Amino acid sequence: MATILVCDDEPHILHVVSTKLRNAGFEVLTAVDGQEALEVARAHLPDVIVTDYQMPVLSGLELCTRLRAEPATAAIPALMLSARGFVLGQADLQGTNIREVLAKPFSPRELLQKVKDTLATSASTGA
Repeated sequence: MATILVCDDEPHILHVVSTKLRNAGFEVLTAVDGQEALEVARAHLPDVIVTDYQMPVLSGLELCTRLRAEPATAAIPALMLSARGFVLGQADLQGTNIREVLAKPFSPRELLQKVKDTLATSASTGA
């Protein structure tokens, strides 16, 4: 069973995403800010991280940049959730393992499929 770390400072989004993933059979870890997510990722080495962009302490982008810089967490793929209208360009994504950026509001079903796709891609590439 794959482990997914979900990080968002909005309790309702954290709940919806966590519930959707648990119902699909994943083990789910949660964090409410980027620093907590960094600590959880270091301790548990999840298979995928789903993170919000705008969070207290560390943004999702800062979180993913730090994870990529550490050998133990460098290969963990991430999916980024961002507010509508907020665009992350390729330059922003360099130095991270962000595979997809989904705009809020997003479809929980679409997010679940992106998590499954990311796991499949990671398994097939060994990354």
